[in-house]
Amino acid sequence: MAVMRNRPIPGSSGLVRTMSLLGDPVLHSACEPVTDFGPSLARLVEDMFATMYEAQGVGLAANQVGVPLRVFVYDCPDDEDVRHLGHVVNPTLVEADGITVRGPEGCLSLPGLEAGTPRFDHAVVEGLTAEGEPVRISGTGFFARCLQHECDHLDGAVYTDRLTGLRRARALRAARRAPWGRAG
Repeated sequence: MAVMRNRPIPGSSGLVRTMSLLGDPVLHSACEPVTDFGPSLARLVEDMFATMYEAQGVGLAANQVGVPLRVFVYDCPDDEDVRHLGHVVNPTLVEADGITVRGPEGCLSLPGLEAGTPRFDHAVVEGLTAEGEPVRISGTGFFARCLQHECDHLDGAVYTDRLTGLRRARALRAARRAPWGRAG
């Protein structure tokens, strides 16, 4: 952790924002590219980290806090328990390959629910930092799942959109029955 020694902890000065839940239109529309790399973007990233940590998540897309911009944050382990921490602005999923693994997947916008969701075990995302610097993030296993999940959010999809048949029906029924349920 020597890398972060002289930096504040992400989210430590952020405000926890209200989470958008399944059924909220902002989750089902593609997000707009970021064009302003000023203080408001830095504040959004900081608030997103604070919100993600408060909700005990490993990733969070901007539309999950009601902001329809192409930004996500993450603090996620891979299958070897290596921690990956950061954010991406205007991300593009440039690689998703390897074997397909159906693994348990949850979402902060569907609190308390989980379903076996197919994802590739390798993913690469390219984008920018909040300062506008190019960044390339590569992940395997659980972290690859996280990268794909967050990119899906920014394209207006949630993990239940990747489910089919009985698995999808059960997940959506559970969402409708949840105290927060607004699924259609």
